[in-house]
Amino acid sequence: DQEQHLKRMEERLMDVEQKLRLVKRLLQDKVNQLKEQLSRNTKADAMVKDLYVENAQLLKALEMTEQRQKTAERKNYLLEEKIANLNRIVKNLASPSFS
Repeated sequence: DQEQHLKRMEERLMDVEQKLRLVKRLLQDKVNQLKEQLSRNTKADAMVKDLYVENAQLLKALEMTEQRQKTAERKNYLLEEKIANLNRIVKNLASPSFS
């Protein structure tokens, strides 16, 4: 009777050990998955930071380009006014004088 009891206890112990090994393997798989995920997240984080920096540089370049365009438009407007004034002067010089 005691021998049978010991045998049952041994079987339960072996069963528990087997389940523990299975749990350990599952936990190790999960640890590996999480390590891979962390690695991917780290790479993604670095890419996001790079994109953030690149975006800031592009915004600065766009701002400078817009500023140059405004300056060019102002200069163009002033040149058009000068041309209109010169055309008036030429017209006045070319028209017959009534003096």
